[in-house]
Amino acid sequence: MYTLQILLNGIVLGCLYACIAAGFSLVWGVLNVINLMHGSFIVLGSYLAWGAYSSLGISPWLTVLIAAPLFYAAGYLVQRGLLNRVIAAPVLVTLTLTFGLDLILNNAMILAFRADYRQLILDPPLGTVALGSVVVPVDRLVAMVFALVLTGVLYLILRRSRVGRAIIAVRLDRDAATLMGVDVKATNAAAFGLGAAMAGCAGVLMALIFPISPLSSTAYLGKAFVVCVLGGLGSVPGAVLGGLLLGLVESFGAMAIGPEHAVTLSFALLIVFLVLRPQGLLGKRGFE
Repeated sequence: MYTLQILLNGIVLGCLYACIAAGFSLVWGVLNVINLMHGSFIVLGSYLAWGAYSSLGISPWLTVLIAAPLFYAAGYLVQRGLLNRVIAAPVLVTLTLTFGLDLILNNAMILAFRADYRQLILDPPLGTVALGSVVVPVDRLVAMVFALVLTGVLYLILRRSRVGRAIIAVRLDRDAATLMGVDVKATNAAAFGLGAAMAGCAGVLMALIFPISPLSSTAYLGKAFVVCVLGGLGSVPGAVLGGLLLGLVESFGAMAIGPEHAVTLSFALLIVFLVLRPQGLLGKRGFE
């Protein structure tokens, strides 16, 4: 039964990791931009959930609906106004730009909220669900479901909508998409906006489980990076598989060698994949 408890914890954690990484993978795979602001976007989403609940009494589940358009608009404007100016430059230029923007955003959050850890605690609490000796908090189960729904919505947007097909076309062949009449700049901005929206919504869900602090942004960014390498760039199903794999490895690894080594395990897994399968589980070898 103890193994089942660890397995379920790993699945819940993996679904949240998938939601964290899906937007990061989209931006990296489509724009070839490693968005170092992604972790700060997640933390900002957590602060949005905490502020909306503590000040206005708005449920985190409703805050997800608020965060999605807000973060999409913010991401769209950042990409269209700043990143598009250097999108054709070497990757080091865009990496440096997003690093600088992340420093500004992260320090702004420290100035506004301080570096103290805060916690979003639902009142009344949702309780737990027990199946024999396996016990799971209801808020974690609901957060897992929301994470899967959000990831599924992103997949449907990419596969069924006009803007999604444009994003995929730009990812496959930017020049051919331009010749077919696709507005590449607007498509890039839409992709970045979707990535920011996923980060903000993921932050709302993470606020239900983990303490909130600007200092957490680096950890979230690291998780997103590892999941992208495991699953494959630009692949939403790959993000789901990579997130589940990382969640299970961390959960069972914590049981075997201690929770303090979870980060070591995740990056050890990253190194193994970079050596043996650098394209990830569902990525394609040689794609840039």
